[in-house]
This record gives sequence, C-alpha cells and structure tokens, in this order.
Amino acid sequence: MTEIEESMDSSDSHDSATSGKKSGRTSLLDSGEDFEVLNEEDIDDEPPPLEDAGGGKGKNTDESERTNADTDSDPPGPVEEWLDVLGNDQLKKKVLEEGKGRDSRPQKGQNVKINLKTCLSDGTLVEEQSDLSFTLGDGDVIQALDLTVMLMEMGEKALVQANAKYAYGERGSLEPEVPPNEELSLEVELLEASDAPDLELLPPAEKTALAIHKRERGNVHYQRGDYAFAVNSYSIALTITESSSKVDITPEEESELMDVRVKCLNNMAASQLKLDHYDAALKSCVSALEHQPDNIKALFRMGKVLALQGEYAEAIQTLRKALKLEPSNKTIHAELSKLVKKNSEQRGAEQALYKKMLGNPASSSSSSSSSSSSSSSQKHRAKSSWGLSWKWLFGATAVALGGVALSVVIAARN
Repeated sequence: MTEIEESMDSSDSHDSATSGKKSGRTSLLDSGEDFEVLNEEDIDDEPPPLEDAGGGKGKNTDESERTNADTDSDPPGPVEEWLDVLGNDQLKKKVLEEGKGRDSRPQKGQNVKINLKTCLSDGTLVEEQSDLSFTLGDGDVIQALDLTVMLMEMGEKALVQANAKYAYGERGSLEPEVPPNEELSLEVELLEASDAPDLELLPPAEKTALAIHKRERGNVHYQRGDYAFAVNSYSIALTITESSSKVDITPEEESELMDVRVKCLNNMAASQLKLDHYDAALKSCVSALEHQPDNIKALFRMGKVLALQGEYAEAIQTLRKALKLEPSNKTIHAELSKLVKKNSEQRGAEQALYKKMLGNPASSSSSSSSSSSSSSSQKHRAKSSWGLSWKWLFGATAVALGGVALSVVIAARN
C-alpha cells in the first residue's frame, strides 16, 4: 500500500459515465453552491398570444384577417427566445425543435438518454456522443446538463450556453479536452426517459456495477476539488449497496458489495475531512471499521480526525494500530511522529499551566514552614508579653493591698 492520505483506489480515476461511447471523465462545477430549478409554473416557453387591437369592420377587418392569415400560414420556425435557467445569465437554453409537451418532461431520478454535441465558445467541436445515458440529478454529467435536460420535452432539440461554472470550471478537462474557464455550447436532443430500476429487484452483479459507477463519479468530483458533490455521489452509492434484495445473492456477491461500501465510506470520510466536517468524517470511519476492523485507510483517517479534534491520545492509539498492520507505511509513520510530538508539547504546556495555577510545591512548603515559624514566634512573643503583663498586674495589686493595710494600721494607732 502506498501513500493513503489522499489516495483513492486504483479504479477511482476511471470515469464510467458512458453508454456505448466515451464521455468526459472530469465533471461538474468548481463552485460548491447549491442550485435550484425553477418550478414549471414559473417557466413560460411560449410567447403571449397577440391581442386583437382592431375594433373596425368591413374592409379594414378583412385586411387585418388576411394579414394575420398570411402571418399564420408561415411554417413554424425554431423558437428564438432564450430561457435564463437560473436568472443569472450564466446558463441559458433555447429550443431548436419543439418536443411532445410539458407532460413529457423527465423527472429527477429518472434515467435519460440524449444525443449530445459539445463545442467551445468559438465553435470548436469538442465531442459528439450518441445515446448518452445518465440518471437525472445524480451528478453523473456536468451541471449544465443536469439542469437543462430537466426542462426539456421528449423529442426536443435545444441549444444550451453554459458558463464554465456549470461546465468544467477553473480547471477545465483533459477528456474531453476543454480549456480552463471555458464557456460551452451544447446541442442536446432528449431521446427517452425511464424510471430508475427497483434496487430490491436488481441482480447483485448489476447492483454492484451501479454502485461502482456512482462511486467513481464521486472520485471525479473529489479529484476536481468538488467535495460536496463527491459526498453526494458517495451517498448515492452507499444507498445502493445498503439496499435490501429480494433476489438470491451469493456470499461472493455480498462480499463484493461490502467492499464497495467500505471504499465509499473511506472516500466519503476523505471528502468530509476536506470540508472540515469532522464529526461526519469520524462517523464514516467508524462505519467502515464496523465492516472491516483492520481497514488501514479507515484507521488512518480516523486517526487524523481524532487529532484534528484534539484527541491526541486516541489518535496515537489508532495510528499505532494501523502501523502495526502495515509497519512499512511511511505516511502513517510521519503522521504518528507528528502527533507524538504534539501530544508531548501539549502535556508540557498543561504541566506548566498547572504549576502556574497551583504554585511551586517546594516553595510552597518552604513558605509554609516559614509561615509556621513566624506564627510560632508571634505566639511566643504574645505569650511572653502576656506573662509580663500578668506579673506587672499582680505586683501592682499587691502594692495596692499593702497600701490599704498600712492605712488601716495607722488609723487604728491614731
């Protein structure tokens, strides 16, 4: 096993979002913002009907009717109006050929099939794909397609202009070859839409393949830095692997599904770490270790999460377990050494703080002894002072009594 901190499985770089033909392996926007599709009631593709402004009769009315008839007799051409999908002028759609009506529009979660022609803003052809299949809204394709195909009618052909934000973003793409920050022009034809298969009835091999496909899409998002979209794709893949099955499944097929599930949890933890969602990342690691207690990636990432939460002792213990399973792993060695040093520094700082709060025990003892000696001395002086005072009072009393007795004797003699 090589460096594991940010690594993905060997199959992670493969893009399986194809249907018979090659499709782009890098995908989705660089912005992590959510998008919102307008409600159908708020979208009006048709221009408002013309109102009859003429109130006259006879010849003028006939001429008006003939003019309207001549206008109506023209063959319908493509609708020229652009629909600003998001209201920010960065994603626009124009109908080239009408479809079968609004009722034929696909729904989020359905599997759709399209013909796609992708060009750069200067008209340079990037690629053409026929019968491209994907699940609408799952992030299997660039965001521009996820958003606009949802607004298309069955059989419709449309032209889409997409800002780089909704295409391949600041990084661009190697396959297909798209420069960074490049706007795209997409010609799309919606061919068909169908409901997603029932996961409970899906054969185990097909379920595993579908989960792998969603996980690989998540890996593409991760590699592009779109961590929130990566988490979404991994969540979809996990849902597939965790779904119950009404068909027979062999132990080998169950093991394959479990392997995909753990990989999804590991990759999700890596994405959540990038988003600073430490509690969620820790939960993903714990779930992975419940299935595979000796999974080194899960142990390593769990150690990192605990360290980021300040739990150095637990993090060191977790990383030591991972290192015991793979003693030659340099990444674990480096992380463990760093944590041991941090833990030592933290303990030293805590001890210094305690000393500052409680004081030096030796000096405190000395101070206590000195204080005790001083107190004893004060008591001795007080005792001595009291003794002198008592003696003085006793003497004074005796003198006074003697004086009284002498006065009595003298008075008696007189």
